[in-house]
Amino acid sequence: MGARNQQSFEPGQMRVHFRGDTHVQRDDTHVTEEGGGVSGAKVTVIGASGGIGQPMSLLLKLNPIISHLALYDITKTLGVGADLSHICTPAMVTSHMGTNEMEKALVGADVVLLPAGVPRKPGMTRDDLFNTNASIVRDLCDAVAQYAPKSMLCIIANPVNSTVPIATEVFKKRGVHDPRRIFGVTTLDLVRARTFIAEKKSLDVTTIDCPVIGGHSGVTIIPVLSNCTPQVDFDEAEAHQLTGRIQEAGTEVVKAKDGGVRR
Repeated sequence: MGARNQQSFEPGQMRVHFRGDTHVQRDDTHVTEEGGGVSGAKVTVIGASGGIGQPMSLLLKLNPIISHLALYDITKTLGVGADLSHICTPAMVTSHMGTNEMEKALVGADVVLLPAGVPRKPGMTRDDLFNTNASIVRDLCDAVAQYAPKSMLCIIANPVNSTVPIATEVFKKRGVHDPRRIFGVTTLDLVRARTFIAEKKSLDVTTIDCPVIGGHSGVTIIPVLSNCTPQVDFDEAEAHQLTGRIQEAGTEVVKAKDGGVRR
């Protein structure tokens, strides 16, 4: 097992992190961790027309390390692609709609982001989405396993704690499973933890770091407040209130937006 490391690239406001073994790399593309750089990446967003897919695609179009941004969804992808293509950054934007376009969207992808699925509505938990989203994620991951088996697959579809194992089993069935290339995206909880801690303690949010463990599924979201950087002291009531707010922040957003957002 190689030594663990972390490299961070900071194009503008965005940070792209690679964590894992020292020699994780793609032999057939320009994406490489060894050597300290990433260039010319193709990124595919599956679910690009949704409430998370659209703003995420906008941020990706602004990222200078991306040369090709492929947008896929079952509807409205052409409009999203046309809009983003007007942004004056180097990334080429291609739009793909419907199952017949899936292969074109995925072939050659270095990173695949999967926010597709049914969004939460008021009164629903992330786990309530499982029966619907499980089959959606299964079928989409099967396509990724066929057409982009060496890509970095980032699962955003809820419930993340359950959809990641589904993706893993699909890749195993296809004989292309590599545990270093399938991720559940939980950065949202890290962002929320930093924001809420800074608000509570009147600190500069850019200086706060707080690990959050347990994945992205309600009560399993655990901010490790004792490991905050810089060190911050919380009494029992503050720790309980902050933990609850971080766990329920997605519900807060769903209620405010009256559903329709994958949180």
